[in-house]
Amino acid sequence: MSSFLDRLGVPRRINAAGTLTRLGGSLMAPEVLEAMREAASSSVDMAELQSAASRRIAALTGAEAGLVTSGASAGLTLAAAACLAGWDAARMAALPDSRGMPARVLMLRTHRNSYDHALRLAGAQIVDIGHNDRGAGAGVRGVEPWEIESAIDAQTAAFVFVAGASGGASLAAVAEVVHRHGLPLIVDAAAQLPPASNLRRFVAEGADLVVFSGGKAIGGPQASGLLIGRRALVGSALLQMMDMDVHPATWAPAALVDTGRLRGTPLHGIGRGFKVGKEEIAGLLCALERFAARDEAAQADAWTKRLHAIADGLRGQPLLRAVLREAGPGGRAVPGLELQVGADGRPDPAAAAALCRRLQAQARPVHLAEDRLDEAVLAINPLALSPQDDAALVAGLVAALDATLGR
Repeated sequence: MSSFLDRLGVPRRINAAGTLTRLGGSLMAPEVLEAMREAASSSVDMAELQSAASRRIAALTGAEAGLVTSGASAGLTLAAAACLAGWDAARMAALPDSRGMPARVLMLRTHRNSYDHALRLAGAQIVDIGHNDRGAGAGVRGVEPWEIESAIDAQTAAFVFVAGASGGASLAAVAEVVHRHGLPLIVDAAAQLPPASNLRRFVAEGADLVVFSGGKAIGGPQASGLLIGRRALVGSALLQMMDMDVHPATWAPAALVDTGRLRGTPLHGIGRGFKVGKEEIAGLLCALERFAARDEAAQADAWTKRLHAIADGLRGQPLLRAVLREAGPGGRAVPGLELQVGADGRPDPAAAAALCRRLQAQARPVHLAEDRLDEAVLAINPLALSPQDDAALVAGLVAALDATLGR
């Protein structure tokens, strides 16, 4: 009997590019799939399930509370909505119309990116802070505390910090300033795992809300994410994503909802379109438990051995030089194999692009990481590369190189 994908005519791809959304995210473990299957065959109270998930997430992350979201981008929208509306049901009903409420969200200029849409979707008005002197090569100074302080006013609702972004002030320095003014600090840490220690790091350094992707290194469903942090803010986010088509006389609020501060029964909120299913909640929790308990050194060692074998299989190819980038303390969390494309050691971006096109046109398409394609550097990331595909990856690369050289 043919498989579901075969019947659809959708080929299975060899993913050496990483846990990219466009390639389906992570490869889930059998235990994760079993947890999703169990949840799928049961009816549960979704608010009760999210509250139970919150307790488990809190235990694994050190945060006061946690919420399973439908991805990191949805998590950012919900985080912004929580900071804008709090427990005010009227504000929840108004969003994304943020007129009449503090809605300015501050960001370092060097942290701005295309995911800002997620914040503006909630009604946030993003305000840039500082300059990009370092990035532009025009100076050596980063953003200083006084620049952040001078941008705060009565209409400021929150500060958003992008973990891993270059330039700007440290998270601890930002936290000190914004907390002095009673403002919440949101950290976008969507792709900051591994190491698993980052699950606790950002809250420990002062973040009030932190967003992680669930479908990348954690190994959960692709359409899942984590929002962790202060209980009151996580509770507001949950309330704005729940199904509120319920009679006020019978509504039983989730344990995360502060009924003492909430007036009335809210309507559907800004996050209603970001609903997450019981299957995603179960799958992400199972994946999170496995990720937190994993021996990271052993995993990195296993990846490194596989990359060494792949490099051996590519040795002697005239257009390719493979360089292993190992994981290590204070450095890369995941080892990678860097493929430098060009004849006689001369970078050839056109040849690198042609190689990618040929790889993706094969009967079993192959994808490499293309972050540095303009430098004629491709890469093999093992995060979403099945061990069973290693040999096929090497064969596909050799065939594509032969075609490039006309052999």
